[in-house]
Amino acid sequence: MNLACPVETAEISDADLDHVSGGLAVGGSGGSGGLFVETPIADVCADLVAVASTEGLGAGASVHTAAL
Repeated sequence: MNLACPVETAEISDADLDHVSGGLAVGGSGGSGGLFVETPIADVCADLVAVASTEGLGAGASVHTAAL
């Protein structure tokens, strides 16, 4: 029976992690907003987010509904 672990782990520094994940954007600004409406027929929830920085622009939106 082989008791050796098939998964190896490694340490990674914060600086190396920032390089892999893209790091922190400097000089950015952004905004977000949300809306929730409850009616006798359904619930509606909407979210919007936008971020601009020297690294680029990111935006996202989502809408969720639930019938009652």
